[in-house]
Amino acid sequence: MKQYVNKMKGISVLLLLMGAMLHAQEALKSDLEEYYDFLSLQGLVDRPTLNYRTLSDSVWDIKAGTEHLWEHNRLVGNYTLFEKLNLRIYGPELFMSVNTAAPYGQNDGALWQGKGFNTSFTTGVRLEAYGIEATFKPQLSFSQNAAFEIMPSTYDSEYGYFWGYSHNVGIDAPQRFGNKPFWTWDWGDSEIRYTWKTLTAGFGTQAVWIGPSYRNAMLHSNNAPSYPKFDIGLRRQGVTLPWLGWYIGEVEARLWVGYLSESDYFDNDPSNNHNMFHGFSFAYAPSFLPGLTLSANRVCLVPWEWANLKYMVPSDENTIEDQKASFATSWFFPKVGLTVYGELGIDDYPPDLYIGMLKYPFRSTVYSFGIKKIVNVNPRKSVYGELIFEFNWLEMTQEFQFQWPTSFYFHHLIKQGYTNRGQYIGSGLGSGGNSQYLSFQVYYPKGNSSLFIMRNNPDNNYIYKNAVYDSAAGGKLEHYIWDVKSLFSIGLNSDYFITPSLMVTAGLTDNMIINPKYERTTNGSYIFIHNINISLGIKYTF
Repeated sequence: MKQYVNKMKGISVLLLLMGAMLHAQEALKSDLEEYYDFLSLQGLVDRPTLNYRTLSDSVWDIKAGTEHLWEHNRLVGNYTLFEKLNLRIYGPELFMSVNTAAPYGQNDGALWQGKGFNTSFTTGVRLEAYGIEATFKPQLSFSQNAAFEIMPSTYDSEYGYFWGYSHNVGIDAPQRFGNKPFWTWDWGDSEIRYTWKTLTAGFGTQAVWIGPSYRNAMLHSNNAPSYPKFDIGLRRQGVTLPWLGWYIGEVEARLWVGYLSESDYFDNDPSNNHNMFHGFSFAYAPSFLPGLTLSANRVCLVPWEWANLKYMVPSDENTIEDQKASFATSWFFPKVGLTVYGELGIDDYPPDLYIGMLKYPFRSTVYSFGIKKIVNVNPRKSVYGELIFEFNWLEMTQEFQFQWPTSFYFHHLIKQGYTNRGQYIGSGLGSGGNSQYLSFQVYYPKGNSSLFIMRNNPDNNYIYKNAVYDSAAGGKLEHYIWDVKSLFSIGLNSDYFITPSLMVTAGLTDNMIINPKYERTTNGSYIFIHNINISLGIKYTF
């Protein structure tokens, strides 16, 4: 009997240490975060956020007994060490890719997927106790950075972007990060945080995703390297009016201040190497319109000086700051497994602000919209699909033809533009273009597979800027119609559980580039480059 009791105690301890599943906190755009989002479309789990997402906020709780496709796989490495102390192990996770002709890849943190071989490795731990959350999840990456033909730089570095400065705007977005292979250490999704109920405050470097976009976030994504920031706000919570007792819906709010850095391939002025980043996000989901979420976001870049903390409050001063705002909405229809969303952004206020908004409110506006839809492929075989379409438009609006060239992520006061360490903070496709993305994913018990197509113009504003200082008379600008650069990609991706704890991911993409240098041959023929992107990933969950 004593041996039986001891055996049961041992089993209880083992279950306590190894079997206690609490909740899943997933990195942005990871395979598991996208799987949980797919479950939310099926109505099996609630989305943990309304508009503002980080690893710490992406908390997905699946109720005990809920049946779902991957329930027999080990999705999280959660452990209860003591009664109030919880441990989460992330990874380890290895990602590798090869680009045969040109850079290709986005939403990958500090990794720059240039031509040649690229790889990143991440692993980490997270401790939670008494409202305190400590996460250490760095990223180590390598880029072969093989040579490919680039356009002449207009910056101090020969690898800088191909327009700006001479047109009174700037962007720190190198075409190539030097001429040698390089390693990058990044703190990644590391931070320390304290949360009381839904009030939360933290300091660290976790990536932020703002807005409803699936692939190309307008104002903030995990495309660029991380940066140190402090944030405070409210996580998603219900609101009931006092005294009246009326439940009016849910709100979410976050305010943060960050420290941005310039890349080594921009200018030779050390005095402007860092900028201050202010961000504010607010979202509301009204109770009387189930499934609807409305959000407003505002960001501001200023030179790094403590006195510039005052720009956390919106200003129309327009002397040293770069302000942007967006308004977004998404609507979830659970009965049909459908979400539709859209976002409108603005980079510059109209002249004579209040009259200007009435007269012409579309100055410097950009927009995006998309849909996600569940498709019941073969429920008897536990096979379900997800259709995703997204349209993004970041091109210069027409009225700037009467003033000067501009672009949504460029700026004349913050010369580095909307970047951190040389990569775009918002959409990984960059500024001044448009994109259309369509994918169909199939989920099954052992993983998922997807087919996608994407077409985009990476920077049409490079073409449009020439019309600002020239005339179309005599057909002088007509050739630019045919010189536009375009990318067309078609690819296959798959995630597969070899064992319940070991997932392998693989991808193959044909990325065709038309007019890579915004010009045709001397005889008027289009120039084509076929870049093949091959990727492989391995992830183990303890």
